[in-house]
Amino acid sequence: MELIKEDVFRKQIKKSLSGGYLFFGEEDYLKAVALRSAREAICPDETFALFNDVRIDALDYSPAALLDAMMPPPMMADQKIITVSGLPLASMRASEIEDLLEVLSLLSQYDYNVVIISVPAGQMDEGFLPKSPSKTVKEFSKFVTPVWFESISKARLVAWVGKHFEHHGVSASPAVCEKLISICGQSMFILSSETEKLAYYALSHGKSEVTEREVEEIAIAEISSDTFALTNALLDGHIEDALRALEVMKFRRVEPVFVLGEISRSIGDLLAIKLLTADGATIPEMMSILGIRSEYKVKLYASAAAGKSERRLRQTLDLCSQADLALKQSAKGYLPIERLICGLSF
Repeated sequence: MELIKEDVFRKQIKKSLSGGYLFFGEEDYLKAVALRSAREAICPDETFALFNDVRIDALDYSPAALLDAMMPPPMMADQKIITVSGLPLASMRASEIEDLLEVLSLLSQYDYNVVIISVPAGQMDEGFLPKSPSKTVKEFSKFVTPVWFESISKARLVAWVGKHFEHHGVSASPAVCEKLISICGQSMFILSSETEKLAYYALSHGKSEVTEREVEEIAIAEISSDTFALTNALLDGHIEDALRALEVMKFRRVEPVFVLGEISRSIGDLLAIKLLTADGATIPEMMSILGIRSEYKVKLYASAAAGKSERRLRQTLDLCSQADLALKQSAKGYLPIERLICGLSF
């Protein structure tokens, strides 16, 4: 069985890709980067992307859909790429996995395809890698090449954050990069967006270096960032946006009780800031009263609270309490949160 890591796959992209690949492991950000690079290499001409860059989401996947995508030859090119993203193998029945493997076994008959099956972190039994891969990895390796996106080391992540700052035109010391990671967590998706935000903030103030103070004031913890997006969409009655934000948190496997607790706290902070603003409190006073160290966060919440009525905030907070009770009384997963979102669509 041939098992390769993402750095080897990157080298293969520069040479040539062929056949099929199974992306799995903890680093979903690197999977997304690898998918984009593979697409750019195989289908550089956007004119023919409709024919040569076929993308199938997990919700739209079926063995028949994949086979239908494999059969047509590429248009004005030697190869085409088919990607199936977000496929949760861990929740699929054995018969469904067998059907997928059967389709992948036909790849040699349609050798102009490059097929990539991308599995989200935690959605597949990986075994004990690299020495003892799981039965699933072994079964897929009969037809495609397994590509392991393992968790990267802290040292490598610090270097990666530093390079992202440089890409956006600023510098940051290793200590600053470590500070950002300690606040935002190790999600490369979040770190990518936070480095961009901090870089633009520094440049807009005529600076070429990001400092620890700016990280402390501006960077938002991973869970807070997700929660704020969900809370805003929920309060505005934007069901699709709220459910999409919840999907991100599901994807990161955040516990439902924690999600709801964070939503309630965010709404509580919004309500408190709205009331304090009405009383004429300054930003520093709000920071002191609420125990929030970040001036940026208070300003962000104050701006959001300005567009929400006190009645709406109180009503939503009450419904959050009801949803929290329902969540703790029975094991319903994310269902009470989804009901909360759909019930606030007015």
